[in-house]
Amino acid sequence: MLYRRFGRTELKMPVFSCGGMRYQHKWKDVPQSEIPRNNQQNLEATIRRAVELGINHIETARGYGSSEMQLGRILPTFPREQLIVQTKVGPMADAKEFQLDFEKSLRNLQLDYVDLLAIHGINNAELLNYSIRPGGCLEVAKKLQAQGKVRFIGFSTHGATDIIIQTIDTNQFDYVNLHWYYINQVNWAAIEAANRQDMGVFIISPSDKGGMLYKPPQRLVNLCTPLSPMVFNDLFCLSHSQVHTLSIGAAKPEDFDEHLKTLDLLDNTSAILPPILARLEEEAIATLGENWVKTWHINLPTIEETPDQVNIRAILWLRNLAIAYDLLEYAKMRYNMLGNASHWFPGNKADKVDKLDLRQCLSRSPHAERIPHLLTEAHQMLAGKEVQRLSQS
Repeated sequence: MLYRRFGRTELKMPVFSCGGMRYQHKWKDVPQSEIPRNNQQNLEATIRRAVELGINHIETARGYGSSEMQLGRILPTFPREQLIVQTKVGPMADAKEFQLDFEKSLRNLQLDYVDLLAIHGINNAELLNYSIRPGGCLEVAKKLQAQGKVRFIGFSTHGATDIIIQTIDTNQFDYVNLHWYYINQVNWAAIEAANRQDMGVFIISPSDKGGMLYKPPQRLVNLCTPLSPMVFNDLFCLSHSQVHTLSIGAAKPEDFDEHLKTLDLLDNTSAILPPILARLEEEAIATLGENWVKTWHINLPTIEETPDQVNIRAILWLRNLAIAYDLLEYAKMRYNMLGNASHWFPGNKADKVDKLDLRQCLSRSPHAERIPHLLTEAHQMLAGKEVQRLSQS
């Protein structure tokens, strides 16, 4: 395993982390007696495999159902100093509820402390306020830190880049968990902001949210050759020293194997990546047009500025991916979460675009005339059964 300094925490962080949202039995709390033996055995085998590989950062959350409780049966069997354990607790209007949730996490994990506690999901201004206002969740987290129950405090986010940067610029957090990978590089400015504050940078779900790369379409496989799309994406992310660790949401012990191929390539990224990056860009230009590829995102309105809160940016982005790289299944999955995932993936679909007047909100876009038609086209291409977040399932 390779390790990177996790910002000002000074933790020696493996470049791959073991994310804890795919091996648990249920997405809700259940009694220990209801955990099937084979599920618990698989979870424990996955953790043992991670630690054998040097992936000693085990990451979970209060919101991941039975994950913490099931980890509590395996984590205490390792020397405590061998592990870096992270859990996450969502921000709440009542900070006492935040503390109660954390205390439940610690009991479930059967640990005296966690190395990393993230405020889970600072996705908008209201949740940021719950976190940083006097008497808020951050104040509680710092009291827990003073009591020795938490070593370092961070936050996770699915929010817009400006909210992420605003949170980083408080200089109150030691690290950030955020989305950034090849198909979605919009948060690079937030990573740069985190680096200026010497914060650790943890990339959320690069293989799943990065394109469902465990089952890639053949076109993407061809474009990424001689690497698999998963290894390409890992290598792309880790070729940037500003990124410290990528979460592997392993569901079974073998799920680490493909990622491990990345490690021997990291010293040669300058030779390996450019041809693949060039092919990916060429394919996007060939299928979408050069002017669109380079300018589609310019001066798009925010969700709040758009009638019916249509998430124009996300919809156009998903259309691009479906057309350029055949990421149709991924695009459908994400599109059908719109209107159904609250602040985790905000905004609505384009099903009512023909009834909306978008002229004012699109007035600064170089593609103002085309976009309403493209939104309608995207809806026809991607609409399907509503999709819930995993934690709502």
